[in-house]
Amino acid sequence: MKNRLLLSVLSLGLSLGAQAAEFSISSHDISDGHPLSPREVFQGFGCEGGNTSPELSWKNAPPGTKSFAITVYDPDAPTGSGWWHWTLVNLPTSTQQLPRGAGSANGEQLPPGAIQGRTDYGQPGFGGACPPVGDKPHRYQFTVWALKVDKLPLDAQASGALVGYMLNANALAKTTLTATYGR
Repeated sequence: MKNRLLLSVLSLGLSLGAQAAEFSISSHDISDGHPLSPREVFQGFGCEGGNTSPELSWKNAPPGTKSFAITVYDPDAPTGSGWWHWTLVNLPTSTQQLPRGAGSANGEQLPPGAIQGRTDYGQPGFGGACPPVGDKPHRYQFTVWALKVDKLPLDAQASGALVGYMLNANALAKTTLTATYGR
């Protein structure tokens, strides 16, 4: 009986130790559950921010990952369908970090082949937070997607809804960091 119990405990320990580490996102610029800084706030629509995408990094993508994508989405925007602040697709698996400012409209800090879709501000690139004055603080979901395809057939005019559809159809996993902002 003691030998069986010992064997069971050892087997459980080995199986727990063999589990893969969880796919995760982190940032030196933003923190989960905390407000965005003025640097990540939009410049325009009555907002006076730096409109700069934060540094993001991720690790432990699942086996079979062939590319990554990043989205920034505000589910609290009073539109009936949220607000897309950034869509970025076709990041190679060799990319596991983006520096602050990588979401600039010119995309010069992005790897070759990466495509920024159109935000709900009407242009490609990162569009910072700018909720209506007086609204409760909005949530800004920074999500890294691990995809089962090398490339998505999208261009810079792709809407957030189309990008979201393609990501959900091709996702192996995703990891999200949610920051807040209100004014």
